[in-house]
Amino acid sequence: MPADFFDPDCPVQTMPVLGGKKWTWKLMRCLEGGQRRFSELRVPLVGITAKVLAETLRAMEHDGVVSRTEYAENPPRVEYALTPLGRSLLGPMDAVCGWSREHLAALLEAREAYERDEREGRGE
Repeated sequence: MPADFFDPDCPVQTMPVLGGKKWTWKLMRCLEGGQRRFSELRVPLVGITAKVLAETLRAMEHDGVVSRTEYAENPPRVEYALTPLGRSLLGPMDAVCGWSREHLAALLEAREAYERDEREGRGE
């Protein structure tokens, strides 16, 4: 393969959301139906800490896929929502989820076979 195989102008290296952020896609699904408060988001996201939720929302806001709205109320209220940019990712997410549903069994089978080969010393 040539040294310039990857186009330096290709945006894949800078994908803001689709990368390995564990909670991002789940958060996007939680926000798909509309604005949600921080405490509302914690309910379906079993296992996420407040710190990780805040960091993930901040990163998503930084990437322009989530908006944060503060309301001057007592007690203060903050709501999060997908931006139009964030909503534009729902279609690709649906495609990946469809692919996963169709191919998950084969993927898990391949992983199991690989791990079995590694354990038996045939992974080289």
